[in-house]
Amino acid sequence: MSPGTILAAPDQGTIASPALWSITVAALILLLAIDIVLTRRPHEVGMREALAWSVFYLVLPVGFGAYLWGVFGTGVAVEFFTGYVVEKSLSVDNLFVFMLLLSAFAVPHELAQRVLLYGIVGALVLRAVFIALGAAALQSGTWAFLLFGVVLIVTAAKVLKGDDQHVDIDSMRSVRLLRRFIPVTADYRGFRLVVREQGRLAITPLALATVAVFATDIVFAVDSVPAVYGVTEDPFLVFATNAFALLGLRALYFVLRDVLTKLRHLNYGLGVILAFIGVKLVLHWAHGLWAWVPQIPTLASLGVIIAVLITVTLTSLYADRRTASAAGGGDEAGRVRPLEREPVDP
Repeated sequence: MSPGTILAAPDQGTIASPALWSITVAALILLLAIDIVLTRRPHEVGMREALAWSVFYLVLPVGFGAYLWGVFGTGVAVEFFTGYVVEKSLSVDNLFVFMLLLSAFAVPHELAQRVLLYGIVGALVLRAVFIALGAAALQSGTWAFLLFGVVLIVTAAKVLKGDDQHVDIDSMRSVRLLRRFIPVTADYRGFRLVVREQGRLAITPLALATVAVFATDIVFAVDSVPAVYGVTEDPFLVFATNAFALLGLRALYFVLRDVLTKLRHLNYGLGVILAFIGVKLVLHWAHGLWAWVPQIPTLASLGVIIAVLITVTLTSLYADRRTASAAGGGDEAGRVRPLEREPVDP
């Protein structure tokens, strides 16, 4: 029996054998450990470094998808790539909120990558929890598809409505709680989260920023996990798409931090994608009850998602160019930013 056959041995409800799960989790931990080592020295990330790591984290899912294609066939690979595109597009919104938080806490540029790394680790842990809960819900009955679909449609409606939500640090319960019971230093102390001052333990602003980023992770996990379950019911593929999408966020942040504010129509695109997947889930639930109800194929879903992302990117660039021409290139008035979700504390 070949190694590929061992790894391909299917388990109940998933393509992955325990061996493939173990290898994937071990590789994820190794990559996070490498990130921690590389960020141990505070430094501002340059564009060349950010681009190199972004390309690396783009090649990884492509190679993994090719492996799935060769071992499990076209259907599984298409589900993986579709889920990855969904998660990656939603992670751009995640990055925008991270950018607002880093600005609100005045995090020094040389410390930003460590805060982002903490946020990614927190997001991975939360996604794993939500993925397990989602898998349990799906095993209990098809009603979970209806629930996930409604959640995504409601979220899409809020996004498309364009509610003006901003990050308000002082209103976050977790931050207020920490400030109430633990002294906070007046300045940053490198990567240190906790220090001792005048015989008492105190936390640094870096700790507050980390808590705020972790709180936003909860909001995004609620949306992203049901979204990818709309593409595949396999918990392993759901976990893999989330992991690959999140791993490259730190590097992608430094590549896109000056571009994000120019994608003024991104929130509408994400709203359309969430609504589309929500409808797909509802149709899937209804098809289980009434066979005549049509379903949306995964390959068609991939085409729709890519088309939406390309469309909002082009329209954003066109609108930005028109605004710059009309205002002499310096007027930011009327710009519609990507979704700014108010962090919600657990």
